[in-house]
Amino acid sequence: MKYYRLYIGYDKPGFETYDAITQLLGVVPEPWEKHWFSSEQPDSWSYLVVSDDEAPYFDFINIFLDLLEPKLDALLQLGVEKECISLSITYLYTHQCALGFDAQEMLRLGRSGVGLSIDCHEEKDKAR
Repeated sequence: MKYYRLYIGYDKPGFETYDAITQLLGVVPEPWEKHWFSSEQPDSWSYLVVSDDEAPYFDFINIFLDLLEPKLDALLQLGVEKECISLSITYLYTHQCALGFDAQEMLRLGRSGVGLSIDCHEEKDKAR
């Protein structure tokens, strides 16, 4: 399984900013849930796409940047700082974790100033 996430953090917690980001980007975010350690209102927004290993390649870097780049100025006006925007992939693997990225994607990501994180976790055999 692969979990692709676009994460946007912001300094002033509130549903107003959360809803404004949702409206601006035009995609349905992960639902916000209050956790015992979090503030009373959201201080981040995230969009998640999940795919299994048999699914066609999901070009998450370009797709997420296509979503972000035209709206970046508007996000900054909402109080989002570029350093608080990141893309991530979490890969649950069985035999080997091997990820590769196109040079043009990496150049585009670097020019955007958006961070990238990669997590690989071995998926445990459920039969044990």
